Amino acid sequence: MRPTLSDIETLARNAGAILREGYDKEHDIKYKSEIDLVTEIDHASEKYLLGEINSRFPGGHIFAEESGETQGQNEDVWYIDPLDGTVNYAHRVPIFCVSIGFASHGTLELGAVYDPLLNEMFTAERGKGAFLNGKQIHTSKTSELKKSLLVTGFPYDTWNTPRNNFDYFIKLAKMTQGVRRLGSAALDGCYVAAGRFDGFWELSLKPWDVAAAALIAQEAGARVSSIDGNADFLAQPISVIISTAGIYDQMLSELK
Repeated sequence: MRPTLSDIETLARNAGAILREGYDKEHDIKYKSEIDLVTEIDHASEKYLLGEINSRFPGGHIFAEESGETQGQNEDVWYIDPLDGTVNYAHRVPIFCVSIGFASHGTLELGAVYDPLLNEMFTAERGKGAFLNGKQIHTSKTSELKKSLLVTGFPYDTWNTPRNNFDYFIKLAKMTQGVRRLGSAALDGCYVAAGRFDGFWELSLKPWDVAAAALIAQEAGARVSSIDGNADFLAQPISVIISTAGIYDQMLSELK
């Protein structure tokens, strides 16, 4: 059985309820690295999602942040981030979400990203547009880099990698209206889709970070690629641009 957009929206909303219920409570925080955290809420949200997916839509290949990769028996692929923005969540910063992407036969088909505190549900089905709480959304019409507002993030190995994104950050901050750093790649991409930001880039991501948001952004009119222009933005290593069409070429040029 294949999921519908309504199905994955329901999954995201129910997982978001778990995040909302746990927010502002003391958490059992574990460290995957110096700055990469996981809480018991990440695990609770993912346990719910995996349980529902395996029960209702069995046989798919699953990429999930906490449990890793699960081999499937059919052409379905799920990209699950049960809590995107864990560091924010653990510090009670109210910027985080649930992200669910679904692909079949190598093509992203469905995406849902849910912010439970703002009750904002971003959704898309390939070829049918992108929506925020049921209202269609579109990227901005910005066409000049100097008039754009961008957003980015930094990798979890920032402390010990030369690909730490700071050079790009400084460069583009001097060429634009500014560069924000929210701490949730999925929301960053959705905010480009909604016209709140004009462009987003980030290095060293995982597929569950961007699969759903990238589809939502594409359906809203954004151009999405790797930072070297490869249309297969989920090819490893994952480093992406999600941008309104008007500044994509300028961003690509600067990031290349």
